[in-house]
Amino acid sequence: MPTTFIQAINQALSEEMERDPLTFVMGEDVVLSAFGATKGLIDKFGPRRVRNTPIAEAGFVGAAVGAAMAGARPICEVEFASFFYCAMDQVCNQAAKLRYMSGGQARMPITFRCVYGAMGGAAAQHSETVYAQFLSVPGIKLVVPSNPSDMKGLLKSAIRDDNPVIVFEHGALGGQREEIPAGDHLVPLGQAAIKRTGEHATVVAIGAMVPRTLRVAEKLAREDISVEVIDPRTLVPLDEAAILASVEKTNRAVVVDEGHWRGGAAADIAAIIGEKAFDFLDGPVRRVTTLDVPIPFSPPLEKAALANEAKIEAAIRAAVGR
Repeated sequence: MPTTFIQAINQALSEEMERDPLTFVMGEDVVLSAFGATKGLIDKFGPRRVRNTPIAEAGFVGAAVGAAMAGARPICEVEFASFFYCAMDQVCNQAAKLRYMSGGQARMPITFRCVYGAMGGAAAQHSETVYAQFLSVPGIKLVVPSNPSDMKGLLKSAIRDDNPVIVFEHGALGGQREEIPAGDHLVPLGQAAIKRTGEHATVVAIGAMVPRTLRVAEKLAREDISVEVIDPRTLVPLDEAAILASVEKTNRAVVVDEGHWRGGAAADIAAIIGEKAFDFLDGPVRRVTTLDVPIPFSPPLEKAALANEAKIEAAIRAAVGR
């Protein structure tokens, strides 16, 4: 039976909590389960392992750091990605660095979960794509799934990792459905997926941009424009080899991300391609991103600001000259 993106998260949490009694869930609204991802966990595992926190990110993220150092394996829900701004010291100065600063004596097996991205009128403080803010913080792994199967497999791998991992879950993907492999389904961190093979252009698409790019690729195929779509799945570690091999084959590159133009994940990947695959490129690396503005509340303005299928198609056509 097809599984939704939200159900995939729930399955991963439940399976990992069953597997390891030191694993527990904490965060905002995890008992009530505002988005459905933690639904039923309180009944199955009880209040000691499913803990609501105050709306005080600096406090409960700091508590998760302490719990991890003490030997537990917390799964910490920050709810909306923008709320990480309230706990940047705890994430970037503590969680990211303490294993290094202790010479490996202090493990830091924390999984942070958050909803990111524009979902339709959620406005500036609840629509942000913030993983770029962590790209320059060594010690943190960044996971951005694009479908239910990867969501479950990547989350399970993140929970088992002994380093801090932030898992970004796009709100617009919540109802997406697909079959998920049975058994202990794991997707390794740092391994990209080729979602569609092609010959004329490589498109590296991140998170919710993957299904949109695939729809564009299918449309362009009817005009004999063959697009290869690469889903990095994790931004840290990044599977550079898969991206560069694809660009070597197609000689053109487009990077699609819902993050902003300046200093974003698309800029980082474009720079890697430009530096390491320059000799294979027949033209500039093109980027499709959200404009450098706060995400508007107004639906027409939000639509204008965001990366979308029309912009993706235009960038691919420009890259291939058609």
